Amino acid sequence: MGTRRKSRELVLQMLFQADMGKQTADVVRKTFWAERTNVDEEVRGFADDLFGLASERLTEIDGLIEKHTQHWRMDRMATVDRNVLREAVAEFLGYPETPRAVVINEALEIARKFSTPESVQFINGVLDSVGKDVGG
Repeated sequence: MGTRRKSRELVLQMLFQADMGKQTADVVRKTFWAERTNVDEEVRGFADDLFGLASERLTEIDGLIEKHTQHWRMDRMATVDRNVLREAVAEFLGYPETPRAVVINEALEIARKFSTPESVQFINGVLDSVGKDVGG
């Protein structure tokens, strides 16, 4: 697994922890990294940056996702799916040099690992639409 993929999987876990535990980004960082002392610095650096971006721009990110999901509110989505979408949209916004297709493909691979086949199709459609909207 590549460095960025590992980072993205860690970001999903951090976002999931924040979402389910109703925890602040600072609390998540403190507890999350305390248990993962053997993570490569490069992996941790990108994960921390992407998680920070997703946390800081959560309202904007959720607004973009809801704009492109007809008849779906964020709180009705599966927690994993919601956070895969958040992570990818954060990457669209914060790392515009990463090709949109790469961000979407990475999100789909993570969804295949942590979610359901139906979710993969849903995530693909939403990210394609959001990506075109933000110009990623």
